[in-house]
Amino acid sequence: MAKGIEVRAAHFPGRAPIDAYGNGGFRFADMSHRGSILCLPSGIHGWDMDMSKPLSPENFRRVLDEAADIEVLLVGTGTELRRLPEELKLALKSRGISSDPMSTGAAVRTFNIMLAEQRAVAAALIAV
Repeated sequence: MAKGIEVRAAHFPGRAPIDAYGNGGFRFADMSHRGSILCLPSGIHGWDMDMSKPLSPENFRRVLDEAADIEVLLVGTGTELRRLPEELKLALKSRGISSDPMSTGAAVRTFNIMLAEQRAVAAALIAV
């Protein structure tokens, strides 16, 4: 008997520049993803995050778990700049990660440049 549709966690197992963003999602590696994403050394992951949710260490758990391979985290906070709470900044800093919040558009552009330079960069991008 045939199974129904199987939903899996969104994951692209590689590093790729972001080709486009907007309309609630992102395009990269000839694919598109609706919703927010984490661009990490392990790949690009779907991220259950939006502008209404808090920027807390719990919501950045996957980033913290991969800290050994990340020097800079770009945080695309949506259409408006949001400061990172002190608790999150300290959690990142304690693992050797420098963090920089900015609009999602600026974070995408900066991520692409740093990725092309082969820097140890990651990005947490809230969809706009």
